[in-house]
Order: sequence, then C-alpha cells, then structure tokens
Amino acid sequence: MTTPGPAPARAPAPATAPAPAPDQHALARLGTAVRARLGAVPGIYRVPDERIELYAIGNFLTGEECGRLCAMIDAVARPSALHELGYDSGFRTSFSSDLDPHDAFIAGISARIDAVLGVPASFGEPVQGQRYLPGQEFKPHNDWFYTSESYWPGEEARGGQRSWTTMAYLNTVAAGGATAFGLLGITIAPTPGVLLLWNNALPDGRPNEATLHAGTPVEAGAKYIITKWYRTRRWR
Repeated sequence: MTTPGPAPARAPAPATAPAPAPDQHALARLGTAVRARLGAVPGIYRVPDERIELYAIGNFLTGEECGRLCAMIDAVARPSALHELGYDSGFRTSFSSDLDPHDAFIAGISARIDAVLGVPASFGEPVQGQRYLPGQEFKPHNDWFYTSESYWPGEEARGGQRSWTTMAYLNTVAAGGATAFGLLGITIAPTPGVLLLWNNALPDGRPNEATLHAGTPVEAGAKYIITKWYRTRRWR
C-alpha cells in the first residue's frame, strides 16, 4: 500500500470580483442611454458637479398646467407614506396624491417626461403629487431601494430598482421648501414649471450615495410638486 504524498502546489486562485448589486447592470445601461439622450436636449442644464448627474429644464410646465395640477393634488391628498415608517414618525410629513394615470391631462404630462428621458414608458411609476404646508418636510433620504431591507423582494417584483427620478415644481413658495442635496452642498429653490432629473446610480450602476436629498421645511405658504420615478424594467 502506498502512502499518498502531499498534494501538489497550486497557483493561487485569482481574486473573485464582487458580485454585482441587484440590477446593477441594468442601471448602468439605463444611465448610459439617458445620459446620451439628455446631452442632446435643447436648453437642458446640468449641475456642474461630477458626483451626481443632476439636470434641470426650465418652463417644462406652463403656469396653467401647474395650477391645474395643484388643484388635482388638493382633491386627493392624503398623508404621505414610507416603507416601514409611519406618518407619525415625522420623517415625511407632506401629503401625497396618486394622480389618475388614465386622466388624459396626467397621461400627457407623463408622456412628455418619458420623452425627455427616452426610457420606455412601461418602466415609469405613475405620476405622484405632493403638497407641503408650513412646517412640513421630507428629511434626507435616497429614492433608490435598500436591497437588504424586507421590502426589497416586493419592489424587485414590481419593477426592480429605481433608476431615475424626475420632479417638477408647481408653485412659488413664500419661504422655505428647497430641495437640498446635503452631501453636495447643493440647494435648489422651488421655481414653478422647472423639471429636475437625476440618476440615482453611479455610471457603473451602483447606488449613488450622493443623491441623498431632503425637502426642507416650508416656512410660509405651501409647496406643490409632482414626482415620477423610473425602474429598471416594467413597473407593475
């Protein structure tokens, strides 16, 4: 009987690249496509900060459209909700309005936003309205989903990670109510008709922590906005 000798030496295994985050490749592809499209949009402004892809389009909505949207928001406003946090937490104290996606006026605005980004319309969530009264705010948060949280499997099934955010201001706010990207030192005052757009991911598709933003407290008057988020595939 022969006693086996030591195992032959082996070359060290190559380092294994970390597994991509959920939807990372899809986010990178969408980022590349939308980036190229926005670069060709006349009159679009990119905030000059390489840490974030943040754009603005002035006069995207007319004064008449803004007023009509404000009235529609008032008609169906309810306390805003968050994953795993109640309204009484004080984290998001605005009121939200799920605007009817089958209404011809809402559908037309939604289609215009789709056309700016060039993302398939099916990837977009319905347009949502928000109203902030004095003292109301949305504390610093990210729009993308934390995939380690219990809500992620449900959101993954509904269309995956959020890729781009679009938000339009609807009225002049007497005081307060700015959108603040606190990690970047960028503060944007509400200007009626302006559409903001930003990529929630880095160019390689990882979540961009620098997109942390807040709706700062309204100090006087009211603030109205609409928001539309896009996923990495068909929203359900």
